[in-house]
Amino acid sequence: PKTNDTLIQCFLSQPPTITQQSPKDYIVDPRENIVIQCEAKGKPPPSFSWTRNGTHFDIDKDAQVTMKPNSGTLVVNIMNGVKAEAYEGVYQCTARNERGAAISNNIVIRPSRSPLWTKEKLEPNHVREGDSLVLNCRPPVGLPPPIIFWMDNGELPQSERVSQGLNGDLYFSNVQPEDTREDYICYARFNHTQTIQQKQPISVKVFSSRYSKPVTERPPVLLTPTGSTSNKVELRGNVLLLECIAAGLPTPVIRWIKEGGELPANRTFFENFKKTLKIIDVSEADSGNYKCIARNILGSTHHVISVTVKASPYWITAPRNLVLSPGEDGTLICRANGNPKPSISWLTNGVPIAIAPEDPSRRVDGDTIIFSAVQERSSAVYQCNASNEYGYLLANAFVNVLAEPPRILTPANKLYQVIAGSPALIDCAYFGSPKPEIEWFKGVKGSILRGNEYVFHDNGTLEIPVAQKDSTGTYTCVARNKLGKTQNEVQLEVKDPTMIIKQPEYKVIQRSAQVSFECVIKHDPTLIPTVIWLKDNNELPDDERFLVGKENLTIMNVTDKDDGTYTCIVNTTLDSVSASAVLTVVARPNPPLDLELTGQLERSIELSWVPGEENNSPITNFVIEYEDGLHEPGVWHYQTEVPGSQTTVQLKLSPYVNYSFRVIAVNEIGRSQPSEPSEQYLTKSANPDENPSNVQGIGSEPDNLVITWESNGPGLQYKVSWRQKDVDDEWTSVVVANVSKYIVSGTPTFVPYEIKVQALNDLGYAPEPSEVIGHSGEDLPMVAPGNVQVHVINSTLAKVHWDPVPLKSVRGHLQGYKVSTVKSLLFSFVKIDHSCKILTFRGNKTFGMLPGLEPFSSYKLNVRVVNGKGEGPASPDKMFKTPEGVPSSPSFLKITNPTLDSLTLEWGSPTHPNGVLTSYILKFQPSKLIFSLILKNLNYSTRYKFYFNAQTSVGSGSQITEEAVTIMDEGKMGMYKENPLSSKKTSNLVKNITTAFHYRNTMASRQVDIATQGWFIGLMCAVALLILILLIVCFIRRNKGGKYPVKEKEDAHADPEIQPMKEDDGTFGEYSDAEDHKPLKKGSRTPSDRTVKKEDSDDSLVDYGEGVNGQFNEDGSFIGQYSGKKEKEPAEGNESSEAPSPVNAMNSFV
Repeated sequence: PKTNDTLIQCFLSQPPTITQQSPKDYIVDPRENIVIQCEAKGKPPPSFSWTRNGTHFDIDKDAQVTMKPNSGTLVVNIMNGVKAEAYEGVYQCTARNERGAAISNNIVIRPSRSPLWTKEKLEPNHVREGDSLVLNCRPPVGLPPPIIFWMDNGELPQSERVSQGLNGDLYFSNVQPEDTREDYICYARFNHTQTIQQKQPISVKVFSSRYSKPVTERPPVLLTPTGSTSNKVELRGNVLLLECIAAGLPTPVIRWIKEGGELPANRTFFENFKKTLKIIDVSEADSGNYKCIARNILGSTHHVISVTVKASPYWITAPRNLVLSPGEDGTLICRANGNPKPSISWLTNGVPIAIAPEDPSRRVDGDTIIFSAVQERSSAVYQCNASNEYGYLLANAFVNVLAEPPRILTPANKLYQVIAGSPALIDCAYFGSPKPEIEWFKGVKGSILRGNEYVFHDNGTLEIPVAQKDSTGTYTCVARNKLGKTQNEVQLEVKDPTMIIKQPEYKVIQRSAQVSFECVIKHDPTLIPTVIWLKDNNELPDDERFLVGKENLTIMNVTDKDDGTYTCIVNTTLDSVSASAVLTVVARPNPPLDLELTGQLERSIELSWVPGEENNSPITNFVIEYEDGLHEPGVWHYQTEVPGSQTTVQLKLSPYVNYSFRVIAVNEIGRSQPSEPSEQYLTKSANPDENPSNVQGIGSEPDNLVITWESNGPGLQYKVSWRQKDVDDEWTSVVVANVSKYIVSGTPTFVPYEIKVQALNDLGYAPEPSEVIGHSGEDLPMVAPGNVQVHVINSTLAKVHWDPVPLKSVRGHLQGYKVSTVKSLLFSFVKIDHSCKILTFRGNKTFGMLPGLEPFSSYKLNVRVVNGKGEGPASPDKMFKTPEGVPSSPSFLKITNPTLDSLTLEWGSPTHPNGVLTSYILKFQPSKLIFSLILKNLNYSTRYKFYFNAQTSVGSGSQITEEAVTIMDEGKMGMYKENPLSSKKTSNLVKNITTAFHYRNTMASRQVDIATQGWFIGLMCAVALLILILLIVCFIRRNKGGKYPVKEKEDAHADPEIQPMKEDDGTFGEYSDAEDHKPLKKGSRTPSDRTVKKEDSDDSLVDYGEGVNGQFNEDGSFIGQYSGKKEKEPAEGNESSEAPSPVNAMNSFV
């Protein structure tokens, strides 16, 4: 059964238990009081007594010995001149009460000793160089054994040749002249008494080969251990130390092996230059033969140490306390092992069980005591002693016979709080004898808890492996045995887990910037969270740059020290969550260091350097710059650059330059500061070995040639030579210095020249340079392209052809041909030119495509040749016309004057007729019935949708739409309520409307629009042209009006003004029953006098390129340029087709 020490001590009788005692082998400091510990507990509290050397120790009769109150601890006062040696002996403590007696171990008290060395006369050691030597220490026997070390004037250095053995002796494998000393001293340090004793100095004199025979090398010989084999016994759990020290010249090397096995891994160590093998925590498996092998160049020797591991007793099963109720059975088991195997003996209350009072309820069976039907008088303390020749173990275990009703030790109504999803452990600590049975209930009238969702522990604890919110409630623990029953209620609350819903994220930030880490949490409202920020698992630096907000951490003015891992920890009383993110602070790299010049040659040198810190951004490359301290001091020039993984570079040098180099590191953030300059290196004078690069000849004027080059070194002169190509001329040369350009004047226009530039200095010329071809300056082309022809492909596209100009007349590099196209309108004899469109065709082309033309228009064009200087003269203007196209949609459509069976339609002519308008097409269909419920008994109305577009001889243009409602009397509307419209009925209705159709065309023609333009009004202000303009206007209006026989009726219904409205997106399509009752779109219901804005779309030159930089490819694409603002034009709508429908009606007005 589960016991509770506090409860037993407070309420229940209990036999004594030893809780604290001194060690078995107790070495005391003879200068201090001796304290022998013995503490025990029990109910009632035990009394204490001691034995010394097996007999009762009467404390009251020794004035120097006292026992601490409520304790068994002895204090021996030796401050009054009493020697500690007088209290040497074996002590044992007994703690006793009415329930039994417990005893301590046998405590052996011995005072520590640090004796002096015995005086002896030490003779000097005379030894020949190369011989071995052993200096004996032989320290006095102390308690505990001393620590040995050797010194001369200071600490004596040890090596493979000179080392100290485990016995304290100093071994020389071979002596050298430097070993000669007068003061080899062995010291013994006694830590217990904190004293150091020293031996008399030992003198060593080494005779070198100058005074004796030459030093001869010798094979190894073991100094310790002697012979070929030896034995070693060690106890289990101790440290095994094996030693081999050899003499020889050269100094032998020691190696260890285990015969028939491997040295144990993780427990094997080599010390004293591998002369000592150390195995920790040895066990019986470490027994065996260990061989040490000493070897030098002349041979080897070995020694085998047979190791036997013995064991003092150790527990397999130590006896445990028993609490039994009357009539119960039980056992005490005492099992131990050792080498040799220990013997087991039992005591009861400190007395050998063989002579103890008999108890009929117990029976001893070797290492086990069996109890049957115990009674209260069977309570006692039993001792188990396991011993062999290497030691003993003593354990106390009591048998306490009690008759107790159940008691629950867990406080009543204790509150347990856990996080949902985690285990809930609800305690029910109990005691009783016999052992009570435990049952759990949930709720006031809950049933007993069973099933896999609960775990019932032997100590009474109820475990809910995964607590959920519905686990919250009251839990009742019931404990019962044959003497009674008790119960206890506890409370369980299950809380929502704390979560970090927005975690800090990895950040890469530059120095001096600002960075912020977020840590947004969600938690149970009844829990109070605390948020802690850590840097590298430590507190944040005490720095005002770190600003901790409610849900974030902000670091201002970031430095390199801020680099690290930042962790947000959220703690509540029940759980803790954390999230981390790494901050990487990046910066430009530090400058490279330690520049060094090596491998100096006349024309090359090797530069090496050490990279500076990368600052968390890898170095991508190094830039090497040089300074010429002879010609341009203080001016740094680019030399070369190498990858970031390279730290050396071979540099090419120019003659007669005093070089200094510096290196700049580059990463993704930027360039480092330059390194410190390298040492200077002056190259010898020599004639140049290279000529300048990038030699070019390009004229800037029609009569010159500009020769340029890139300088290839300081202090050089250049011989510039030229002659006209393909002409039998001599080279013309000039020598210049400190420049990289020369202008040749008086040249013919655009002729080729052979050019070469050669470097030279005072010592000579560079190798003969290669020739390049250049041209003198260009002039404007002289001839215009001829035979310009235009082929009109369709109403918006034409193709233009021309003959190329002679190349000589181009007088420059031919860049292409430029085609300028201008649209013209002709009113009587007044010619109006619209904006000019310019297309450039690259290369020596002889044709081009002209897209984006307007239908039914007149154009003129010309062609010019273009070179690098500019444009040549234009070809004669070529006139052409484009055919008609489909018109744009009418500019507006408006429905007015609705009557019972008629409507009036008004429209504006298309903004872009794109030809001569021949007719208009009207399509219409009834819209879906609309039911309105504004007032009681309202009538229905029928809504119609109209589709309207214009037509030329080419085809129909795009359409516009409008809707309107006819006005009907109450009787007819009632009929439609009772009989919904059918396709046939709708057709009749459309027909009726058609027979009474009214129309009006307010022509907003293209000609009238021109008459309202500003420039046209200016012309009207001219007195000389006033009559002519009036005639033109009257002529245009008369032509329009003549096409409409109902003009007077239109005038009767004309609107005073036309207001544009938002574009209707309706499109006429095939009418079907499924669309008979299509609801009107939001916003499509309009007043009868509203207008409908035209539907526009833009023409585009996307397929041909546009702008001055557009280029033709080989397939005829082009570069276009427009002089003037491009107008937005409507789509030509030639894709609109009429779908046949029984409800469509069409009127054409011609």
